[in-house]
Amino acid sequence: MTSATKKLPEVTLAFWIMKIAATTLGETAGDLFAQTLKLGYFLTTIALFLLFVVTLAAQLRSRRYHPFFYWTVILSTSMAGTTMSDFMNRDASARYLSGGATSLGWGPQGLGLGYPVGAAILISMLLAIFAIWKATGMTFQIRQIVTLRGEALFWSAILVSNTLGTSMGDFLSDSSGLGYAGGALLVSGALAVLAALTRVPAVSNVLLFWFAFVLTRPLGATAGDFLTKPAAKGGLDLGTAGSSAVLLAVLLGFMAYAQVRERRISSQAAN
Repeated sequence: MTSATKKLPEVTLAFWIMKIAATTLGETAGDLFAQTLKLGYFLTTIALFLLFVVTLAAQLRSRRYHPFFYWTVILSTSMAGTTMSDFMNRDASARYLSGGATSLGWGPQGLGLGYPVGAAILISMLLAIFAIWKATGMTFQIRQIVTLRGEALFWSAILVSNTLGTSMGDFLSDSSGLGYAGGALLVSGALAVLAALTRVPAVSNVLLFWFAFVLTRPLGATAGDFLTKPAAKGGLDLGTAGSSAVLLAVLLGFMAYAQVRERRISSQAAN
């Protein structure tokens, strides 16, 4: 199997930087559409899920790893995961609406399940996906996933894990008492422990990868809230639009770097 047949990236430091940038952007952009632009969780979730389907179709049709396609899907799952989590966990109560508002956009305001129930549902869904994945006998090593069925399972796990990560991040920010910065520091510490465990031969690197992949989402959620929320709530009050623009620029820059690197690798393999 040559590198040209592989459709998913190598897991490097640049991969994790892009993942954190994409998940943080997913948080700020999701909040930009749902809250700042007041489209509401219901309409925004539908729109962003359709965007996920479109970007996924482009990724599935690609015959090789294409950084723009891959990271666009990651971003769309992060944005959709943000509003899907909010729609599941929140409602039209004063706790979630500001300025005396009684509604947010058209349609249902949210299911109001709460973070523990929402997280339990999402964890169950994620475990079910992994159980099906294991039953197929296909690899969990993402660089070796080359079949349509394998990609379908991979992207299903990504969408659910990003939604779960948003719920975890919002719980840390809103309900744990840690605040935005405290929640981000806690998740960063957990990720540092996982990084240290990669040097322990007895611990599966595949298992560590998926734990880290899930945990980068609450890091993005708490970091996104820290950037955008008012100072009175412990944030930097940079706004969803400005924060999203900066994060998008960072992500596009790394996409360009990844594209150049992938072309160089393909060229060397061809020679």
